[in-house]
Amino acid sequence: METSDRRSQDYCWARLLLGALWNHHGMVAEGPPSQHLRAVPDSDAVGVPSVHHDSVHRPTVWAVAALAGVSKTTVSRVLTNSPRVSPQARIAVEKAIKKLNYVPNRAARALVTRRADTLALIVSEPETRLFSEPFFAGTVRGINQELARTDYAFVLLSAEGDSSKIERYIMNGHADGVILMSLHRRDALVRLLAQSRTPVVLAGRPFPGESVPYVDADNRAGASAAVRHLVERGRRRIATIAGPADMPVGVDRLDGFHDALPPASRRSWRRLVEHGDFSEDSGEIAMRILLDRVPDLDAVFAASDLMAIGAMRALRAAGRSVPGDVAVVGFDDSHAARLATPQLTSVRQPMEEIGRSLARLLLNEVRNPGHRSASLIVPTELIVRESS
Repeated sequence: METSDRRSQDYCWARLLLGALWNHHGMVAEGPPSQHLRAVPDSDAVGVPSVHHDSVHRPTVWAVAALAGVSKTTVSRVLTNSPRVSPQARIAVEKAIKKLNYVPNRAARALVTRRADTLALIVSEPETRLFSEPFFAGTVRGINQELARTDYAFVLLSAEGDSSKIERYIMNGHADGVILMSLHRRDALVRLLAQSRTPVVLAGRPFPGESVPYVDADNRAGASAAVRHLVERGRRRIATIAGPADMPVGVDRLDGFHDALPPASRRSWRRLVEHGDFSEDSGEIAMRILLDRVPDLDAVFAASDLMAIGAMRALRAAGRSVPGDVAVVGFDDSHAARLATPQLTSVRQPMEEIGRSLARLLLNEVRNPGHRSASLIVPTELIVRESS
């Protein structure tokens, strides 16, 4: 794929990700993507007369109270669903809110309810991956679809490198629950969240010894299906470009590759493995290494679509045809797989469904303190196209 096409794809995924974050809560970007995307609260504070600097005057809780003929305290009780309000007063306040188009101040309400009314997605990856890989865009879109039915705001936080800002954000009570995505072995976020008693769920299975509810694709079975497909097509020298060894998803897809290898290949299977970081460039580099090490390979399973596309670029540069000389299979079944030349055979993981399931799991954890939700493994499906 040409450089301009790759940049276009990256731009499209960035737009998809940002589009997924723009929901009915009025979320806007505040600061660079590597810092966070969050909801921007109104300037009004319940109980304090507001000063407006914008050209359009926004109604305050005081205006609602005056129109309804009740006290400011009564309006606050209606806004927090307190039972200490008469039916007549509640109806009057609700009518005033509707007539004035009053929007309650989220920050002020949090002082009363001791809830942030915000859920956070924390991704342990640099912004270059966050805004270029289709898995993140699809999963975020699914999370947002589910949370759009609730009153929760949704924030995205990047936790690459120093996690002290994330720690302060969570410890200060700015989020009622957290979804963790793309964890690496040395990440301390699970432990920090456990200390803060913040409800948390994982996108992807945890490491051994960590008891946290999660949603994951059946990565091992999906990888095995990909390799069995290559074997059935008559391929005998099958290599793999595996994901990072410090991530459960990388380990699971590598295990699935090994499970389905022909017996003759298992004796020296480690020679058939080269690791990447799920990016296109890492796939290209890994493919070059594999071609030098195993020049007679006739198939490759890549643990992500982007790595598979990078591998096909390296194969073309080496004069190998796809699928004539080398068959290629990826994982994700992203839009990039359908745009590739030839179109890429890939293992489909339902990214939006995973996102929706993560949101439902976290909502259950937040609404039912002390109740441990059951984890979920989502099936995968092999989609056969031209590359194999």
